[in-house]
Amino acid sequence: MSLTLNLPQPDGHLARYTLSAREAWGAPAEPAFNRIAYSAAHVVADPLAPIDPWLQCAIDWDCTIACRQRLWRMGLGVAEAMDTAQRGMGLDWPTSLELIARSLDAARDVPGARVASGCGTDQLAPDAAHGVDDVIRAYEEQMAAIEKLGGRLILMASRALARVARGPDDYLQVYGRLLRQAREPVILHWLGDMFDPALAGYWGSADVDRAMDTALAVIEANPAQVDGIKISLLDKGREIAMRRRLPPGVRMYTGDDFNYAELIAGDGVGSAPTQRQSDALLGIFDAIAPAASAALAALATHDRSRFHAILAPTVPLSRHIFKAPTRFYKTGVVFMAWINGHQDHFAMVGGQQSTRSLPHLAELLRLADEAGLIEQPELAARRMRHLLGLHGVDA
Repeated sequence: MSLTLNLPQPDGHLARYTLSAREAWGAPAEPAFNRIAYSAAHVVADPLAPIDPWLQCAIDWDCTIACRQRLWRMGLGVAEAMDTAQRGMGLDWPTSLELIARSLDAARDVPGARVASGCGTDQLAPDAAHGVDDVIRAYEEQMAAIEKLGGRLILMASRALARVARGPDDYLQVYGRLLRQAREPVILHWLGDMFDPALAGYWGSADVDRAMDTALAVIEANPAQVDGIKISLLDKGREIAMRRRLPPGVRMYTGDDFNYAELIAGDGVGSAPTQRQSDALLGIFDAIAPAASAALAALATHDRSRFHAILAPTVPLSRHIFKAPTRFYKTGVVFMAWINGHQDHFAMVGGQQSTRSLPHLAELLRLADEAGLIEQPELAARRMRHLLGLHGVDA
């Protein structure tokens, strides 16, 4: 099959492009890392379910769990039921809990498999919250359900809390209450409003530096109960500044899908090892898993040049996937899974496959090819040709 396609350009014209057929990156057979690395994993929709996709959620459970097993084989942990799994964008709390249960069950068969599960307040509509007590009860309900399954918690940012909180003291109250009762140390999650506009002003201030002070105050008051904090602000300077202020042993999990390579590599500055580099909890690791695994294995052997050589070409791809409106990045993640043969269709929960344009996806294909992330070039060409045809393009 020809690897040459007519791909649409940003100006609407078509241009010939030939996939390189270069050998894709492969994960090591027995990966060993010196960073903790979680991939926020996507869910695979069931396109044959007789539902209304904008209103209801149907998951292909076998394929969804197979995606997690692939990540575990590559040495990556799974951050379950997060925004990459369309939490709050089609994936509701009952389905999220079933996803967490199935993922935890599957992980028991994989030695060393890591799972941390998103705990939020999404069963509580933001406009139904009348105060922080309502938010606390919603969090506690999800905490109890996840811990009953044996899961570790990622305390996700709450739209309801962002709506009702009157200032930093309300965040200190809510998080203090939750951390004191958590069974194991948790990962906090600071998701910027570029990912979710409903989270604007989180931690009680629109000023990011003041918000950071509040988040650090929460951690400093409960250091033994905090494994780390994931921040997704797409601002490497602020991430570096915050990790240098974290108590020793509390990890910075980068959620910066623009600058992850240099943040994971670290700068060697800080009184504790955990202040000198970032660990990872990234949605992009779902899309670039083989390269991420190979790069992290190289870093563990102190081969920084190979680490950067592998990851550098993935950064333009990631910046494209996460370009504004950033919240639509999930479409690019699922597109990558489809063209690489990890699922049989390009359909998403909530019909979200429509959130990105055909030229956007064409550019993503080109960037994936340049980054060594096309695992089966003939399959990718065939599937892209089919997608182009559905849009009226003679490929």
